[in-house]
Amino acid sequence: MVESVRPRASAARFGFTDDRAEDHLRAAGWWNDAGPAEGVQQVLAAFSRAPDPDLALRAVDRLREADEERWPELSNAIRDDATLRGRLLAVLGTSTAVADFLVGSPGEWRRLTATACTPVADYSDELLAAVQPTEQVLTGREAEQALRKAYRALLMEIAAVDVGHLVETGLDQPSFAEITNALTELADASLRAGLVVAGQEVASSDEAVLAVIAMGKCGGRELNYVSDVDVVFVGEGDLQVATRLATTMMRVVGHACFEVDAALRPEGKAGALVRTLEGHEAYYRKWARTWEFQALLKARPAAGDAELGRRYAELIAPMVWSAAERENFVTDVQQMRRRVERHVPSEIADRELKLGIGGLRDVEFAVQLLQLVHGRADAELRSASTMEALEALGRGGYVGRADAAELRASYEFLRTMEHRLQLRALRRTHLFPEYEDTAQLRWLARASGVAPRRDRSESDILVAEFRRHAQRIRRLHEKLFYRPLLDAVARVPTAALRLTTSQAESRLAALGYAAPDGALRHIQALTSGVSRRAAIQQTLLPVLLDLLADTTDPDGGLLAYRRVSEALADTPWYLRVLRDEAAVVEHLAFLLGTSRLVPDLLVRAPEILQLLGETERLAGRSPLEVAGSLRAAARRQPGLKASVAAARSLRRHELLRVACADLLGLLDVPAVCAALSSVWGAVLQSALAAAIRQRSAEVGSEPAKIAVVGMGRLGGQELGYGSDADVLFVCDKNDGASDAEALKFATSVAETVREVLGAPTQDPALEVDANLRPEGRSGPLVRTLDSYRAYYVRWGEVWEAQALLRARFVAGDEGLGERFIADIDPVRYPAGGLDATKVREVRRIKARVDTERMPRGADPTTHAKLGRGGLADVEWTVQLMQLRHAHEVDTLRTPSTPAALQALADAGLADAEDVGSLLDSWLLATRARNVAMLVRGKAVDQLPTSGRELAAVARVFGYAADDDPGEFLDAYRRTTRRAHAVVERLFYES
Repeated sequence: MVESVRPRASAARFGFTDDRAEDHLRAAGWWNDAGPAEGVQQVLAAFSRAPDPDLALRAVDRLREADEERWPELSNAIRDDATLRGRLLAVLGTSTAVADFLVGSPGEWRRLTATACTPVADYSDELLAAVQPTEQVLTGREAEQALRKAYRALLMEIAAVDVGHLVETGLDQPSFAEITNALTELADASLRAGLVVAGQEVASSDEAVLAVIAMGKCGGRELNYVSDVDVVFVGEGDLQVATRLATTMMRVVGHACFEVDAALRPEGKAGALVRTLEGHEAYYRKWARTWEFQALLKARPAAGDAELGRRYAELIAPMVWSAAERENFVTDVQQMRRRVERHVPSEIADRELKLGIGGLRDVEFAVQLLQLVHGRADAELRSASTMEALEALGRGGYVGRADAAELRASYEFLRTMEHRLQLRALRRTHLFPEYEDTAQLRWLARASGVAPRRDRSESDILVAEFRRHAQRIRRLHEKLFYRPLLDAVARVPTAALRLTTSQAESRLAALGYAAPDGALRHIQALTSGVSRRAAIQQTLLPVLLDLLADTTDPDGGLLAYRRVSEALADTPWYLRVLRDEAAVVEHLAFLLGTSRLVPDLLVRAPEILQLLGETERLAGRSPLEVAGSLRAAARRQPGLKASVAAARSLRRHELLRVACADLLGLLDVPAVCAALSSVWGAVLQSALAAAIRQRSAEVGSEPAKIAVVGMGRLGGQELGYGSDADVLFVCDKNDGASDAEALKFATSVAETVREVLGAPTQDPALEVDANLRPEGRSGPLVRTLDSYRAYYVRWGEVWEAQALLRARFVAGDEGLGERFIADIDPVRYPAGGLDATKVREVRRIKARVDTERMPRGADPTTHAKLGRGGLADVEWTVQLMQLRHAHEVDTLRTPSTPAALQALADAGLADAEDVGSLLDSWLLATRARNVAMLVRGKAVDQLPTSGRELAAVARVFGYAADDDPGEFLDAYRRTTRRAHAVVERLFYES
């Protein structure tokens, strides 16, 4: 009979993947040729539960090699002491840095036994004993080395207790709060020990008193494993000595334990390191910004003179809890929030635990803001701890209890991830592993207690949990700020949410709403009732209120949203689009909180709302396609009024589309001007065609051909949102008609066009201006082609030739229009250019315009049209150069200002740099004028110089919300000042 052979055991059975695992186990005495040695099954099972069994085994092997003489003692302890085994293998399988410490400090592993861990209350005594082993306090490098070793030993104990339960389930699992409290106590003890060393090193240290105030996470007793410790110093006595004490303490602790950061002190790094209590008080009362009080919310005496620290805490508390009443409260808090968000590179934003969207800062910011708003009257909220404050907010009804509990859980989850990642190498990091890095994810999952389930790995579960918690925090503002507001205005009694109306108003004011009582009325009007519409609004409003709070005019935006919602109440798809498409809501909120014109147009052209989520469709329509569609739609209508109504409707649609794309930064200036000019031209074409049809039907014939010639900005295809259409009406008799009949017919048509288009409506005006015609307002509205030719040859003045530079056929009979353009070319491009007399005349007229047309009290540095370096400056310069040189430079024969500028540079008539300055100024002034109209809702040439309107214009130009909007004006003035200097040279001197 053949004896059966039992298969040889493999180390892989215990979770090891390293090819050297069996060699390490054999060297430890835990493995033989047949497999596990006798009595080590519990040890190997413990390794299998370690976050990284291979990492733990390699560390144990290093410990054996470093102290082979005492290895049997350690080996037996690992076999026999479950507490030591769990703590040691867990921490070695988590942290290479702790392994390095243990290898370099033989025997320190004994701290991890059940009875050897140092009580938190004894941390200070232990570190003080390290720097003062005898009656003499150590100094210099010797003190730093002693403190470093003692600090690392205690940090190792905390980490081992933190993760030990992962390996030995019988060990107690400490709470997150217990771990952060221990880390904070260790930091406090380090500061105290460092201050003792500093007192020994600094001469005459007894002549000064120093208090160290902990800030940030240390102040809140929620410190990380690896973090700067933010502090503020308060001194009495000799401040120079106190400053040397502080500097020395920062050096000692920085070299031994962690960096001590004093940048939160008054005036930041530029301010004095140590101030007296009176110096702090004077600064905070006179100069401090709101975010500094937000930081002081976590201030806590941590080391040094306890009495001085207590007096400091008593001094700042009233200032902290009245900060929400400051005028700049909202601005400063929002700036701090945005500054944090801008620091995160986009490629890692979704993995940034601390600063990313849905990260730790989101929770901390929201909790602190709610504390500052409601802590004025409720002392229960005055905790430096984020976790404690969340609990208090839930107990007090400022946040739903369930919401508070969920946010606490999500915050704790992300902090745990942060702790494990930092513990690995004791380096400061907040970056979740890449989703494809399965090895790193598996280690992190096991180190965090995440186990596989069914067919899902630890890595997959961890990523899913991370995303779930981040998404929950992304709803932070909806959860913490806005849903209670809806219940407050609806008067819904509930144990979880019981904001009073006054509390709801306080919260809205803190979020940037200038008239919170009005905002509450809007919310109530939108959400009242039990209809489906009200239910959807209750879902939408929290998101929308948050988005509007980020705009320059939250109150105006909310009012506009109410107007739009009420106007579109019967539009079946309106709320569905907002509910289902996040991009639409985001863009709509920005537009409503920025522009007064957009809401007016939106209620009459709601279909554009559907394009807000499709930026390519919003910005990508061809002006020619739009014009063709408008003409075709108008042509299908049965009469003049119906044709004009159709043209107006499509023009409104196009005006809104362009305005939205412009404000969202999807169209540049030339594209905006071309689109507006094209649609204006199409409206003229449609109205002219309809008027001709109607008048022809009335008289029974069509005695004249009519052409409309665009002038000014219409001719140059440079129209803005509020521009009139400058035109000339030209006619020519048809066969069988007399000149008188032709003129009568054409004049009737022209008057009809002006009347129907100029009729008042809610849309921006459609003013057809024919004042540039010969003899101006006193001349006939329409002339024949021969009459125009004769007038310009015999009576035309230089300013009329200048006006004709921008003439372009836009509507009516194309052949007639082309003949008119050919006839005026010799007038506007005079052979030989202008003589000196006419050049002086042009300059004289401009000087008169500059002085007489500038409105009284206008600021010439910010008047987009007539100001220095503005539109008129650039255009007059270009036009003078055209009058002088276009007879010999064909490319100058263009009605377009940018094209003419480029031609000047190409022909060498102006320096390329000068042309660039003029073009930059022209584009800037054109867009600024357009944006100012969109913001104000009416045509304006003077740019706003302060207030919400300036902030809105600056935001559209790309300035961040926390930037000073005055920076936009400074940039505008710089650009136009350079252009004006070029104008002075080219227009007056050349």
